[in-house]
Amino acid sequence: MDNCVNVLGVRISPLNLPSAVEAFRRAIAARAKGYVCVTGVHGVSEAQENPRFRTILNGAYLNTPDGMPMVWMGRLNGHRDMNRVYGPDLMLEISRVSEETQWRHFYYGGAPGVALQLADSLRARFPKLHVVGTYTPPFRPLNDAEKEELRTLVAQSKPDIIWVGLSTPKQETFMAEALPGLDTTLMVGVGAAFDLLSGRIKQAPRWIQRSGFEWLYRLYQEPRRLWKRYFKNNPLFVGRLFLQWTGLRRFPLDRAS
Repeated sequence: MDNCVNVLGVRISPLNLPSAVEAFRRAIAARAKGYVCVTGVHGVSEAQENPRFRTILNGAYLNTPDGMPMVWMGRLNGHRDMNRVYGPDLMLEISRVSEETQWRHFYYGGAPGVALQLADSLRARFPKLHVVGTYTPPFRPLNDAEKEELRTLVAQSKPDIIWVGLSTPKQETFMAEALPGLDTTLMVGVGAAFDLLSGRIKQAPRWIQRSGFEWLYRLYQEPRRLWKRYFKNNPLFVGRLFLQWTGLRRFPLDRAS
């Protein structure tokens, strides 16, 4: 998307939820293949250590502002209408719109049974939602037989959108590599949204989400899994952001993207 916000060398699309939905409409109407990354502090921080991952993020059709720090950076750069486009909210809104548009959905990811729970949960909210398939991958890269199985399932079900619920950067790498060989228009990496919307993990109250401290709420729920991520990434992110904002260090956008 043009007029992106440069956050430490990562292109963040200056979106809010309605404009993200319109971007989905345009892509699906034109059958313009692309992948969508839902990116916050964790993703931007991972991109500092991994140039290939940064290139993947910068090659996305959309890189939505998942965390409030992305939104604050956008507003400081003149995008006053920019707002958080959070994975679970994006899934719910696109599902709601799909009752009218008849877009077809496929869920890839999660622990065993989670994709099916997610499908049931979303169908309960949106009875006209077209869920055409699910796939639970192993906790490793797909082998050739599994890749072929997935290609066959997608070719048979012809989804407009494949939602991917893995961790970052695994899900973004998977989308960038898999999309060209799959019969779909959009792939969207939403990470923990599978667990949140299926009810396996409780969502933070809305006021905490808007405050920028949702990471603390999630840390309380999953301390063993998340403490290293937050206690390393958050201070580094703030320090790097200070260097970018003051001009003491440049974070150029990837020319290859």
